Amino acid sequence: MDPNKQNLENPENHSNEEHNPLVTIPSQSPFATLSLSFSLPQVLPANTFFIQPRISTLFSHQPNKVKVPTQASTLTHISLSASSTLSPSKISFKSTLSANPLQSPLSLGPHRPLDPNNGAAIRRATIVWFRNDLRVHDNESLNTANNESVSVLPVYCFDPRDYGKSSSGFDKTGPYRASFLIESVSDLRKNLQARGSDLVVRVGKPETVLVELAKAIGADAVYAHREVSHDEVKSEEKIEAAMKDEGIEVKYFWGSTLYHLDDLPFKLGEMPTNYGGFREKVKGVEIRKTIEALDQLKGLPSRGDVEPGDIPSLLDLGLSQSAAMSQGGKPAANSMKGGETEALQRLKKFAAEYQAQPPKGNKDGSHDSIYGANFSCKISPWLAMGCLSPRSMFDELKKTATSISAASKRNDGESGSSGAGSNWLMFELLWRDFFRFITKKYSSAKKVVEAAPATACTGALA
Repeated sequence: MDPNKQNLENPENHSNEEHNPLVTIPSQSPFATLSLSFSLPQVLPANTFFIQPRISTLFSHQPNKVKVPTQASTLTHISLSASSTLSPSKISFKSTLSANPLQSPLSLGPHRPLDPNNGAAIRRATIVWFRNDLRVHDNESLNTANNESVSVLPVYCFDPRDYGKSSSGFDKTGPYRASFLIESVSDLRKNLQARGSDLVVRVGKPETVLVELAKAIGADAVYAHREVSHDEVKSEEKIEAAMKDEGIEVKYFWGSTLYHLDDLPFKLGEMPTNYGGFREKVKGVEIRKTIEALDQLKGLPSRGDVEPGDIPSLLDLGLSQSAAMSQGGKPAANSMKGGETEALQRLKKFAAEYQAQPPKGNKDGSHDSIYGANFSCKISPWLAMGCLSPRSMFDELKKTATSISAASKRNDGESGSSGAGSNWLMFELLWRDFFRFITKKYSSAKKVVEAAPATACTGALA
């Protein structure tokens, strides 16, 4: 055995330790060891000015190992090995991490976790791709990105393929819907800005725009909510393919239904093709809690200097401005204002009116009295754009129904059927869930679906 190595590893050899004080510094933790080895000539080249008398004296007995303490809880000491000569040699670098008692070596090279739900996975920059989830409340992709990233870039793309004429000659997106969408995107930008962030808006294909932005900011991942229609699924596949070529991970979440996709008591391919069967299957399934909006969001990435961009007008999208106006040049009287802010106000107003005059309902969920204009709560446009989540609507109505039921018991001592009056809204949300899940079942571009008998879901397959 090399006598120099014996001296360095023998704790009783005090002469060498006094001469070379960096030789051995023991660690108190026995749990893990980080070992680094590389050729010393690359650190202290013999033909450079770094070999000063003071340094050469320090390493007159050239150490084979140097151990220094560390504050990291998973590492106990660092071992530095060097060759005994100062002749030029090829760089050699090795790094291992061993955790007792398993002593299993793990590479310390760059590692991007596949599961962004892992709290230890801190990303440098993440893109949040907004789609039909134009809100900051109950938004899992936005909250998760903020919890796991140093910086976050929220993005919305106006896809040109969603506008223009269809093969049948109709507008793919009409002026009223486009106006509602523009207002919703504008409101989302304001809500993000109020929390220290912003919204980057582009007109272009997402698979092109997102890749360009990811390269510009050095993004590690793209977070987004999944959608259900055939064209939306195809868009997701294009995004995944483009990001895979760039080595960027794409993580999808589910947040467009009352019941979560992962909580269904059946596989999506085995979902009943009629509403009655679906309703029976989901009885007893717990609805997940609403995710609260964050008061403060992570800032935009400093790299890339990305401009937020302007929100397009109807003319920019190839639509007529006058089509969405009345004859007087003002917005039509029956037009609705888009955006999360308006959606939450409508929901609170609806709940207050419902509490003031609860409709008479039956236990089977039917109602024998009208409520509001056109017998409807008229919140579906905001649900469709994702300005409001089904879970937040359910929570608000549940609070209102509980309050009404408690008041009814105090007034007349009855068990109260006012809660049953709100069941019709619950059933409407269930119908919405059914159509979205059945559309998802048959929308995969990679799946060949066998013919099924025509049921209530036929319209979802169109």
